Amino acid sequence: MGTDRDRFSTATRLKALGEHAAARVYRARGRRNRLTGRAALLALVVCSMVVALAYPIRQYVSQRSDIAEQRWRAEQAAEEGEKLREEKARLQDPAYIERLAREHLHYVRPGETGFSMLGGARDTGRADDRGAGARPWYHKLLEGLDTADRGPSPAPGP
Repeated sequence: MGTDRDRFSTATRLKALGEHAAARVYRARGRRNRLTGRAALLALVVCSMVVALAYPIRQYVSQRSDIAEQRWRAEQAAEEGEKLREEKARLQDPAYIERLAREHLHYVRPGETGFSMLGGARDTGRADDRGAGARPWYHKLLEGLDTADRGPSPAPGP
């Protein structure tokens, strides 16, 4: 019975546990060394894939943003085209043309009397846009025609 007692003694059990733990640590170290080499190879492969794919991915993202911008521009052009088609349809209407001529060119029908009010409520906004004391464009045009009718001015003498 003395041998059974040695087998189950605390010192024997601690020695057996220490050997068992040392064997586990040794196996773990052996695996860690193998995994470290594999991990380094895997990291190298992943890094090389990232480097190899970085430029194409950047190009892809850049092209996608260019496509989105071109689509936005196409939408803007379509809206502008629709506005121009509407304006063209309005310009086909003689009443609209007459209204534009009356507003912008101050046309009057035969037998009507035209008035230009200076300082009126409607004209004040336009005067602010032109600046203080500015004359309408048709006054400048008529003045240019009068100057052209007079002919060239005589050259100054020596």
